[in-house]
Amino acid sequence: MNGESLPGGVRTGIGYDSHRFAEGRRLVLGGVELDHPRGLEGHSDADVVTHAVIDALLGAAGLEDIGHHFPDTDERYREADSIALLHATVAMLSERGLTVDHVDATIVIERPAIAPVRGAIRARLGSALGLPGEHVSIKATRGEGMGFVGREEGIAAVAVATVRSARLR
Repeated sequence: MNGESLPGGVRTGIGYDSHRFAEGRRLVLGGVELDHPRGLEGHSDADVVTHAVIDALLGAAGLEDIGHHFPDTDERYREADSIALLHATVAMLSERGLTVDHVDATIVIERPAIAPVRGAIRARLGSALGLPGEHVSIKATRGEGMGFVGREEGIAAVAVATVRSARLR
């Protein structure tokens, strides 16, 4: 199936993204800018949370990944706002008769703490997805000093998204 349409029902997708820290960049997670001395390296705003959500949605719809739809070789996406890419992804799903039911994301980050901005990230993603806050879950975990996250070299995120055929609503 090429993602043109689904015969009905519920589908789930998983997304993952990671980016290394870079000097002189803003740190944006889930569409929210955090106060941090370093941002993430990337062609767009390098928002790992939103990128993981986009890939989860595309996977649930049976579509190609984020790199296919928004390639880093395309100058249109240089410094792109990932929330705008999320809006475009939701529109792609809608064209295929799909609506987003739920998104669950985990941010793997040593610092900064996510607790102070968790509500803002939920609200920002929920708004872009057309979902109430209780349908967007944001969690965080630390690297506990292990791996690239633990050494504070970068941030990763994983997301799960559930979509439903609009015909079933």
